[in-house]
Amino acid sequence: MNYPYMPKSTALWLIENTALTFEQIAEFCGLHELEVKNIADAETYKIQPLNPILSGQLTREDIEKCEVDSAARLTLREEIVKAQQTQNKKGVGYTPKLHRQNRLGGILWIVKNYPELSDGQVARLMRSTNPTVASVRNKTHKSYSIIQIQSPIVLGLVSESAIHDAVAKAQRQANNKKNKK
Repeated sequence: MNYPYMPKSTALWLIENTALTFEQIAEFCGLHELEVKNIADAETYKIQPLNPILSGQLTREDIEKCEVDSAARLTLREEIVKAQQTQNKKGVGYTPKLHRQNRLGGILWIVKNYPELSDGQVARLMRSTNPTVASVRNKTHKSYSIIQIQSPIVLGLVSESAIHDAVAKAQRQANNKKNKK
């Protein structure tokens, strides 16, 4: 079964913006129904919602069809399924020129969503350089005004698990610094 990128973020967006049942959302996102209920009940979120329509994982028509019929189920668009299958087979390796142009938007997305990551960690994730990441973070990059912020996960520039691993490492480092003081 194929699930959307960033399932909890997608579930949060579906909860906030649709009339889908928890069961439908849980099945689409690959989560347990109780986990979806907990996301819905939380007053503050540690995750940001991800619009599956903008990321190309769903269409508005699919959502509307499932809102009317609670027995209907959401499915990922075929292009996303194919992209996930090729990504799983070969991993994140060569970056096509089309996506390389979106790298700055991916760097900006990571910097905004995960400020605890160091420039070096972001550079390794995005296969970029420390000065490039620093200039994007400081808003001094020559192309900063035209950067379109986009999720690098959706673009296929980095895997979700790699970002989670980097965030966990940054949190461990921060905890170690606190414990030493």
